Amino acid sequence: MFTTVYGHRGHRLIRFIWVLFNIIIWTLIWASIGIVLSLFDWSGRPIAWVAKRWSRILLYISGITYSINGLEHLNPDQQYVFIANHESAFDIFLVFAALPYSLVFLAKKELKKIPFLGWAMILGRHIFVERKNHNAALASIELAKKSLQKYPRSIMIFPEGTRSLDGNMKPFKKGGAILSIQTGLPLVPMAICDTFDVVKKGSFSIIPKPIHLEIGHPIDTSKYSFEERNRVTELLRNKVVNLKSTWAAREPNSTNI
Repeated sequence: MFTTVYGHRGHRLIRFIWVLFNIIIWTLIWASIGIVLSLFDWSGRPIAWVAKRWSRILLYISGITYSINGLEHLNPDQQYVFIANHESAFDIFLVFAALPYSLVFLAKKELKKIPFLGWAMILGRHIFVERKNHNAALASIELAKKSLQKYPRSIMIFPEGTRSLDGNMKPFKKGGAILSIQTGLPLVPMAICDTFDVVKKGSFSIIPKPIHLEIGHPIDTSKYSFEERNRVTELLRNKVVNLKSTWAAREPNSTNI
C-alpha cells in the first residue's frame, strides 16, 4: 500500500529504512564481537578485523558492489597514511572493505560518544580530533604519531574534514601531510569514486550502484620538512584530483566526476 501511494520515492524510503536497520543491528553485533576480542588483544587489531567484515556485510546488504585499482602500488608489509576525498557515509565502508590493511581513522570527536560504535573505536585505538579547535587538532596529530609507533597500523584520513555537499572536492587540511612528515610514513593518495549519489548528506534515500577506490603511488615525504606541509598538501590534493579524472576517463557513464 505504501509503495502504491508513494511510488518510486516509497521504494527508496523503504530501502533506506531497511539499510539503516541493518547498519544498527550489524554495528551492535560486530562492535560487541570486537569489544570481547579486544579483552585479549589491546593493540586494536581485533577491531580492524571486525571493521572489514562489518563493512563488507553492509555493502552487500545495501546492494552496493565495489572495485579497487592500484593495490599493486603498495607494499603489504608497509604502514601508510591513506588520504582520500570524502563524498558519502559509504566511503568508510568502501575503505575498510577494499584495503587489506589494519586501519585506524582520524575521526571527528563526536563519534566517540556513540554507544557500541564509539566504544569499539576507542578499543581500536582510532584517533579522535576536535575539528573546530586548531590546538586540539594539532595535539591529535601528535597522539596519532605516538599511537602508530606503539601499535603499528596504517591510518585513514579524509582531509576535507567533512563530506562534500555537492560532489565537488573541497580544500584539504594539512593534518595528513604533517603526520606523514613527522612519522616518515608514506602518503597514499586515493580517489573515492561514485559514492556521492549512493546517499547524499541529509538524504533519506540510498541508491544501490557500483562504487570504486582508485589508489595512487605512495609519496615519500622524507625529503620534505614541516615548513613545507602546505606544499605537500597541495601536491596530495592534485594527485587525488588526477586519480579521479583518470577513473572518470575510463568510466564515461559515471555520474560523479
